[in-house]
Amino acid sequence: MKLWLTSSEIADLALPGLPATDRGVRMLAEREDWARFSALCRQRAGRGGGLEYHVNLLPVAARVAYFGAEAPAPTAGEAIQAATEPAAGTTRAATLQLDARLAVLGALKAFIRCSEMKQTLAISYFVDLYNLGRIDMPAWAQEALPRLSTRTVLRWLSASREGETERLAVDRGAGRRGQGVLDAAFDGEIKHFALGVHSFNELYSARQIHETIQQEFGARLAAEGLQLPGLRAFELRFKAWKQEYAAGLLKMMDPDGFRSKMRTSGSYAHMAPHLNALWQIDASPVDALCVDGRHSIYVCIDIWSRRLILFVSKTPRSEAVQLLMRKAILAWGVPDAVKTDNGSDFVARATVRLFAKLQIETIRSVAFSPWQKGVVERSIRTFQSDCATMLPGFVGHSVAHRKKIESRKAFSQRLGQTENEAFNVTMTGEELQQLVDRWAELIYAQREHGGIGRMTPFGRAASSRQPIRTVDADALAMLLMQAPDAEGIRTVTKHGVRVGGFHYLAPGLLPGERVFVRLDPADKGTVWLFDEAGDQLLGRGTNAELAGVDPVALQAETRAAQKRLIDEQTAEIRKQTKRRVTERTVLENRLAAAAASGNLVAFPPRSEIHSTPALEAGIEVAAMRRGEAPEPSPLSEAAAAMHREIQAEAAAPQPAMPANVEVLHPVETPGLRFKRALALEEALERGEPLETADALWLGSYRASAEYLGRKAMFEDFGEAALR
Repeated sequence: MKLWLTSSEIADLALPGLPATDRGVRMLAEREDWARFSALCRQRAGRGGGLEYHVNLLPVAARVAYFGAEAPAPTAGEAIQAATEPAAGTTRAATLQLDARLAVLGALKAFIRCSEMKQTLAISYFVDLYNLGRIDMPAWAQEALPRLSTRTVLRWLSASREGETERLAVDRGAGRRGQGVLDAAFDGEIKHFALGVHSFNELYSARQIHETIQQEFGARLAAEGLQLPGLRAFELRFKAWKQEYAAGLLKMMDPDGFRSKMRTSGSYAHMAPHLNALWQIDASPVDALCVDGRHSIYVCIDIWSRRLILFVSKTPRSEAVQLLMRKAILAWGVPDAVKTDNGSDFVARATVRLFAKLQIETIRSVAFSPWQKGVVERSIRTFQSDCATMLPGFVGHSVAHRKKIESRKAFSQRLGQTENEAFNVTMTGEELQQLVDRWAELIYAQREHGGIGRMTPFGRAASSRQPIRTVDADALAMLLMQAPDAEGIRTVTKHGVRVGGFHYLAPGLLPGERVFVRLDPADKGTVWLFDEAGDQLLGRGTNAELAGVDPVALQAETRAAQKRLIDEQTAEIRKQTKRRVTERTVLENRLAAAAASGNLVAFPPRSEIHSTPALEAGIEVAAMRRGEAPEPSPLSEAAAAMHREIQAEAAAPQPAMPANVEVLHPVETPGLRFKRALALEEALERGEPLETADALWLGSYRASAEYLGRKAMFEDFGEAALR
């Protein structure tokens, strides 16, 4: 391609920014004094003479149009990439200067290579053309370096050749920045105060904050001989402060925005090394109305493959979580772990019980920390922004969106209409479920995902070689049967198991057993009973009224099963009782054990005799009973005379008892009564008949506790017990 063109050739090309006539091109060359670039202008060889101009004299747009596809590759970016990294601590302004100067040097090298001139002359022409805007440069570099000088470019070129590109990073304000009154006064208190006021209300203007600082610090500054800079200087520094403290200010002013935009979040790749290693589940209201109200969408995402399972629920509840898990498990298999937040539907006893029975590890994020399950949060956002916006009855993602949707409908059309008519609400909850399932399968699963290497979720899942743990659908349905309450534990009584005011008879279970109850969703008259852990099926409970069966037959079956079970349980007990157990078993075994333990003699403790007149009298009585009493002391004469008189009266004959006097029945002691009973029993053993009164008395006495107790003592101790 020609690099030298005549004015007529330039005109014939009709390049952008240049005249389309030969005379117009020559007039432009005269106005811009192209001839002063003597190395880029030359006499035309051949007939007619005239001048030829180098293409570097043409405007940038004209050169690009002329070269077209053969335009030389830009070298500004190459020069920047080839340079060494700036030193640590280099300011942003210095880095900008470095990149802009490297871009100029790259363009200079391309100019020299294209013009085929000597370096010194080429640099001079390059500088002039740059100042005229004829050098193709990035806009940001042109803005950072609006004008050049030959001496400056030579200095940059020298630094580049010597490999000292860091000398090109110049920040003329770095030495002064941060040393002014606004930054340094009172150890930066003014700066921190201004940022604190801004964080309190971001709508405060720079003028308002500047005036507040003047009122707050004016007197202190005057005492130090300082003065607060003007409003414009404060605006510049305040803008720089907001950029410097952008992350901290955002966290103070908008914590949710900070979490979603700036908070560091790691990758879940190490937690999900294969398919079904980790699922995340969460819920959100659907931004679309249905004829039966607004619904919630429960989302389950596999972290490794990014595929989705969606479940529509009328209200957030634990049953929806369990049905979502059933749908996902039947479609994908059983996961190793599931991560949720601390919502009531995710921490409910029924949900926790389901995860435990399936042996799925449950991971909970910290409260108010949505970034800890950011993958499912992002998938919900994708659903709302992609699928929900296409649904009939879409009401917007916020109040502002909703108002815009309402405003798009003419007032005359909305006048007198209901909300359903205004928002075109035509879907039912079932139709919504069908639509979101099709969206997840046909659109989302077939779209490339950056988080999995630009693969589609469908392709990613299909590429897995990880074995899938499947479960029986009927067994899973059993686990999803709801308990009657959070705990689900009941105690069997003689009336059965009480659930919701009804009693369910359970043949084969005995009163007192504690069972875990599951309700049968297909039959209100049936409950299924398990052990307390819920792992072993114990039987089925039936309510005759709800099940529509004969209550008499159900009771008979339950009683028969109860008798059979009790007989099985007590068969060995009865055998042992008949063979080895009597009324004396416990007493005899305890006595035998005591005898076998040996006679232990305690070391005699130190003692002393305690005596009182009453105790001394007792000693005398005991000695007299043993026949060891001493001879009584001689009676006095008066006492002896009285003793003789009493003996004489006792020896005198007693008068006969009158006929009308009846002898009272003597008082019987317990010992006498027992002796009397023994005598009567001996008479019976000899075969002697008893008087009717004696026989009746003996029968009633034998049933008394007195007789039983003395009988046991008599059998153990013999005649000694009768004393």
